Amino acid sequence: MGPSNQLSAEPSGRCLRAVRFFTGDMRRCGQWVKRQVLIIQLLDGVLRGTAQVMFVSNPVSGLLILTGLFLQNPWWALNSLLGAFVSTVSALLLRLNRSDAIFAGLHGYNGTLVGMLMAAFSSKGNWYWWLLFPNVFMSMLCPVVSSALSSIMSKWDLPVFTLPFNILTCLHIAATGTAHPYFPEYICTITTLFAFFFVLFFVFLQLFLSVPVGVGQVFGCDSPWTACLVLLALLLCSPAICLHALLGSLKFGAGLALAAPHEDVYSGLWGYNSALSCIAIGGVFYGLTWQTHILSLICALFCAYLALPACTWPFCLFLFCFLFCFFQFQQHVPE
Repeated sequence: MGPSNQLSAEPSGRCLRAVRFFTGDMRRCGQWVKRQVLIIQLLDGVLRGTAQVMFVSNPVSGLLILTGLFLQNPWWALNSLLGAFVSTVSALLLRLNRSDAIFAGLHGYNGTLVGMLMAAFSSKGNWYWWLLFPNVFMSMLCPVVSSALSSIMSKWDLPVFTLPFNILTCLHIAATGTAHPYFPEYICTITTLFAFFFVLFFVFLQLFLSVPVGVGQVFGCDSPWTACLVLLALLLCSPAICLHALLGSLKFGAGLALAAPHEDVYSGLWGYNSALSCIAIGGVFYGLTWQTHILSLICALFCAYLALPACTWPFCLFLFCFLFCFFQFQQHVPE
């Protein structure tokens, strides 16, 4: 190889190494973070916790998702960041760091969703600072509820998913209601909670946008720009997860088949549970084969038809049933 070829190969080699460093789960970055001071480790854990909502453990992905949340609503993003930080610190104080679970973000994603949705559901609007107190309290309880559920689910080798978020958020909404003097909630109809503010002229364009927006609705965001940043974050960590998120969000047809209001379908509310289910089966818990790919699509379809009103209850309930049946099947198959 001549000198000119060597010179041209060096920049491309450095670029390739840089791309490899920032993609995947950034293991080399995680090893470097372990040698740093606690505040750096917490920052990495919070960013990974934000990304773990979508089953990825990459701090750059978490940063991209946070950027998207700030584009949607800075107040919601601030509450989600606070929730992730408080739940991570709470898990650290409770010494729940089994197998480095805290700094992998596994105790931060429920806090992220709790903070985000508490701000989205509040009828006091943006920058109502008193909301930070229940946010901190509920986020502190996330690792406690997660640890309690994990001790039960471990008997069947099942993860807790976002069940702590569902339980704590619904408890908060049930305790405050719409008439609370300090923390009133919106009337919990999906159309009121998530109004799609991009008024489009053609139905096919609305349906097209509902696919990426359905992925963004995992964080309660209906902005296409936020959804694109979330998808970019997934692509950065795992192209397979990004693909399954889009395929799962395509199940808006279930909403049309069940005669759901078109505004709900266009705003992605019939896609986010299916997207999570498709990611879990096709990109996380099983190796990527054509069989698991088909299973992930079937799982997403059934999850779309389990039309529960709020949070990620359909995703949790159907995945528990699916993984429990698979666990029972493995128990009865002779080796």
